[in-house]
Amino acid sequence: MAKPNKKGPTKTVDIFCKACNAPLFKYRKGGKATLIKCFKERISKDYTITAGVCPKCEKTFARDTLIKGTAAYKMIGGKVWFK
Repeated sequence: MAKPNKKGPTKTVDIFCKACNAPLFKYRKGGKATLIKCFKERISKDYTITAGVCPKCEKTFARDTLIKGTAAYKMIGGKVWFK
């Protein structure tokens, strides 16, 4: 399978925890669809201390995985929102 575009999109979105509204990432997202996965190479600012865990409420919001041979976070449904 093809790897995601290295350069990626230029539009960034802020990703927040649904439980406590703490900022988690600034992410270069393409398209208008829901957030299912975050490629680590597209994260421009990371506010988390532990991977996939909210720094404020300490709830797990994502799992570490490989997608198309690239390191990514697979989001757990209903745990995050973005704008």
